[in-house]
Amino acid sequence: MINFKNIPNEEKPRERLVLYGSDNLSTEELLMILLKTGTKNYSVKEVACNLLEEVGGIDNLKNITLNKLESIKGIGRIKAIEILAAIELGKRINNEVSITDMISCTNPITIINYFNYLFKGKLQEEFYVIYLNNKKKYLDKLKLFIGSINTSIAHPREIFKNAYLLSASFIICIHNHPSGDATPSIQDIELTKKLKEIGHIHAIELIDHIIIGNNNYYSFYEDNNVLTHK
Repeated sequence: MINFKNIPNEEKPRERLVLYGSDNLSTEELLMILLKTGTKNYSVKEVACNLLEEVGGIDNLKNITLNKLESIKGIGRIKAIEILAAIELGKRINNEVSITDMISCTNPITIINYFNYLFKGKLQEEFYVIYLNNKKKYLDKLKLFIGSINTSIAHPREIFKNAYLLSASFIICIHNHPSGDATPSIQDIELTKKLKEIGHIHAIELIDHIIIGNNNYYSFYEDNNVLTHK
């Protein structure tokens, strides 16, 4: 086992980050900072190496699961949770860095360009709600429902409860059809009508409901369906 205590201070990852910046650290060193300590049998450096070797490189870290992390020598439940949290934070920073600067959210293509990544490779239907302020600027997005292969059950109560908690003035709903066909189902149409009606009562307007298929999409706003009729 490598004795981490014998490494000169100026060569330890935390000290190197302070001296040279995080972009000058190796992936192994960044993981060592996240892991903090090793175990009785493995130094923190060895645990970091075990992790990278087990997943086959940093590119595969983004899809790692809690169970997989816990199966790696030297990583317990707490370390695994902390690593997953760091990975998720990185994903969000990478994907949402420019969302807060969004100006117009009434164009379905703009919305899809920002949020299409949420549905890549998904085999179940997932339902997201995007919350906007009174200037139609992005506040937050929440995944509120996950369904079976062909269907999800979205409840207006949860959608509007979160709108109040976020002080949102507008919402956009977006979900996928794993079948690849973005044509709205009867349930999709009925839900959209209901959300429009409830939104009108509570002064929280539904701007659009978008369905993502396989290289195709459907927009209730763009199709002048439901949203443009009283």
